[in-house]
Amino acid sequence: MKLDEKDKKILELLSVNGRMSYVDIGKELGLSRVAVRERVNQLIDAGIIEGFSAVINSEKVGMQVSAFFEVDCHPSSLVEVAETLADNPYVASCYQMTGPSTLHMHVLVEDFKKLESFINEDLYSLSGITRVESHILLRRFKSRKGLKL
Repeated sequence: MKLDEKDKKILELLSVNGRMSYVDIGKELGLSRVAVRERVNQLIDAGIIEGFSAVINSEKVGMQVSAFFEVDCHPSSLVEVAETLADNPYVASCYQMTGPSTLHMHVLVEDFKKLESFINEDLYSLSGITRVESHILLRRFKSRKGLKL
């Protein structure tokens, strides 16, 4: 699907506020509610919009510690390790990165005791991991919100 300027603007508006009404989007773009709905449906059908979700403040729901991990694996174990970690409820995201079979992972836990438990019981217990590097978030300056096309 080839995106025109109106499609790009719809994506920008929805990436900032996924609950923005078709009427309000239409006002911004000079389109009818029906025209906006049709364009959004086309974007969904094309797989450009994968879904709509709420952004939850992890600290306000009790997840006080945010940590990022670089996890190196044996190449033959990478997919198994990634799938196991992705199934863990404390793993917010897990990506395969370039480099020596590296996973990049974001973990959210209640406290440092839970982080220690995650590291020792959930992470270090997996076979196939060759190196783990961790970084604890001190302060967030920007989180991904909004999309400029």
